Amino acid sequence: MAHPTPITVLISGNGSNFQAVIDAIGAGELPAKIVRVISNRKDAYGLERAKKADIPAHYHNLLKYKKQHPATEEGVKQAREDYDKELARLVLADSPELVVCLGFMHVLSPRFLDPVKEANVKVINLHPALPGEFTGANAIERAHAAWMEGKIDHTGVMIHDVIAEVDLGAPILTKEIPFIKGVDEDLNALEQRIHEVEWKAVIEGVGIAIQQINKGKASANGSQG
Repeated sequence: MAHPTPITVLISGNGSNFQAVIDAIGAGELPAKIVRVISNRKDAYGLERAKKADIPAHYHNLLKYKKQHPATEEGVKQAREDYDKELARLVLADSPELVVCLGFMHVLSPRFLDPVKEANVKVINLHPALPGEFTGANAIERAHAAWMEGKIDHTGVMIHDVIAEVDLGAPILTKEIPFIKGVDEDLNALEQRIHEVEWKAVIEGVGIAIQQINKGKASANGSQG
C-alpha cells in the first residue's frame, strides 16, 4: 500500500470541507494523513474539528504582523509578506507534500508560494466558481446576483493549483452547477447546494492532486534509476 501523503490544510471558518477530507481519510477513500491544520482566525470552528479528530492545529495571526508596521499601504503589504514568510516556515516544518486551502480567506503571496514550491510542495485551493469566473471573495453572492440579472444560467466549483494571481491557477477539477429554471432560489439555498457539491469535489480534487504528486515522484525516481 502506498505511503499516505502528508497534507497541511489552511482554513478560516467553519471547516465543513475540511471535515469532508477528515471523513474521507478515515473511511480509507484518500491515501493521506493531515499533519496540521492552520487557521488565520482564532474562532474558526475548523480548529474545533481538528481537536475532535486529534489533528495538530495552529492559529497564525496576521494582526501581530500588522502591529509591527505602520498602517500605510506599504506597511500593510510588508506585514502580509512577513506573515506569509512565517506561514511558509510553519508549513514546511511539518514536511507536507500537499497544502490544501479550504476557505482560507487570505491571498497567498510569493513570500509563501516561492519557498513552498522550491520544497516541491503542491498547493491547491477550492473555489466556488468556474475557471476565470468570479475570482476572489464573495463568489457565490456575485454568481447569484448575475443569475438574478439573467446574465448566466450556471455556476460551479473548482479545485485549482494556487499561483500568486487569485483563483487563476490551472484547474485540476471542475463541477458545473446549473441554476434551477423556474425556481427563485435564494442565496442561502444556492450556498447550501454549492456546499454539497464542494464536499464531494474536494475529496475528488485532493485525490487527483495526490495522484499527480505520486506520478511526479515515480517519474523522478525513474529518471534517477
